Amino acid sequence: MTEIEQLRDWINTNPFIWSIVKFMMILIVVLFCIQLLRRYLKKKITNTVIRYKAQKGIEILGYALLIILAIIYFSGTIKDFTIVIGLFTAGLAFTLQELILSVAGSVYIFLVKVYKPGDRIEINGIKGDVIDVDSIYTTMMEIGQWVSSDNYSGRIVKLSNAFVFKGPIYNYSQDFPFIWDEFNLPIRYGSDIDLAKSMIIKIASEVLSEYTTNSKAEWKSVVNKYYIEDAQIDPTLAISLTDNWIQFNLRYIVDFKKRRFIKDLLNDKIRMEIENTNGKIILASTTIELIKIPELKVNLGEDKKGQ
Repeated sequence: MTEIEQLRDWINTNPFIWSIVKFMMILIVVLFCIQLLRRYLKKKITNTVIRYKAQKGIEILGYALLIILAIIYFSGTIKDFTIVIGLFTAGLAFTLQELILSVAGSVYIFLVKVYKPGDRIEINGIKGDVIDVDSIYTTMMEIGQWVSSDNYSGRIVKLSNAFVFKGPIYNYSQDFPFIWDEFNLPIRYGSDIDLAKSMIIKIASEVLSEYTTNSKAEWKSVVNKYYIEDAQIDPTLAISLTDNWIQFNLRYIVDFKKRRFIKDLLNDKIRMEIENTNGKIILASTTIELIKIPELKVNLGEDKKGQ
């Protein structure tokens, strides 16, 4: 018996296994075509956003096509197919729980729109900008850690999509791409407080005018969409009296990506205006007042006698 005849006999005696082999060959061809199409789109589309969405669309359509092909292909041997699927599903449920949750999480992220590429989020204690969401992982450009403020650390973080079911997700940009920020200014007692208040509010209103105008329209949409009370959008200033100085607390709204830049700009402009007041407004600092210096008695006469 030749090798070809032996192969034919093996196929005749194991039709289901041969069906699995043929399906795997079809699977490889379809996956190869998807990759070719993704590379073609990557070369031809120059716009980053459109290219990313097109590649993701091809990936989703490819998975859907594979599912349809599997159903059509195995419909003739559905009895054997259901037995295999049942055993395979039982194994997955026990050994691949995290993977199943990740896939379910990707579907949840897509349908509910928990976040999308370009959003700034904090999840599982990690903060960063979302740069990719696939069927298993969310990829982020990390912010913070050993660097101050909202600066990139340079590390790319991959998080399992299963984390969307395990804790809170803080989204800095969804529905309302602005955040409230604040900082304190210590003003010395005896300064012209009314002048200081008007000066700080004027500077904040001028610097933040664009963000204030844009955020008001966005905030109206948030109020209409969610059960939430209206909020103060314009810059506000509150003062409190301390033992050492009068503390000014400036609160304002800003683009979530411009927080560090705007805080630096406000501090610098306020500093220059305070210097131009010729001492009417003075920034305070921690001071120590000595009430009494301990007395030191030195008897040089007794020391000389002892010598």
